[in-house]
Amino acid sequence: MILGAATVAMGLIAGVFYVFACAVMPALARSDDRTYVAVMRDINDVIQNPVFFLSFLGALVLTGVSAWHLRGSASGRWVWAALAAYALAFLVTLAFNIPLNNALAGKGTPASLREHFEGPWVTWNVVRTALSTAALACLTRALMLTRASVAPA
Repeated sequence: MILGAATVAMGLIAGVFYVFACAVMPALARSDDRTYVAVMRDINDVIQNPVFFLSFLGALVLTGVSAWHLRGSASGRWVWAALAAYALAFLVTLAFNIPLNNALAGKGTPASLREHFEGPWVTWNVVRTALSTAALACLTRALMLTRASVAPA
């Protein structure tokens, strides 16, 4: 049950990061500087909500609890790998994406703010997208192994 919830939460977060990588940021790249900065500021404001935080933190906590419960098993090793990958994605968000978001909220011309934000933010988002997707793949594998071990013969 916890492993399933961890997998769903991880899928939601990997999906959020993926949509930014594949659609949101490429679309915004077509915008002028003022629009780019205004939209990213709006996104940064609205994404800070209980539903997002439940998934963002829930993926970490639920994966950690699953890893503890399944320690020593074949599926547990996959969950520990997922936890390591997502912990790195979580740290990338805290160390790079959030500080960039905070800097974008500061003072400066739209062109200057965008110049310092866009390239690094997109790069770090791709990193956390890859890490959270890898975590999702590991959790899915663990879920498959867990189901196979309890399936009737």
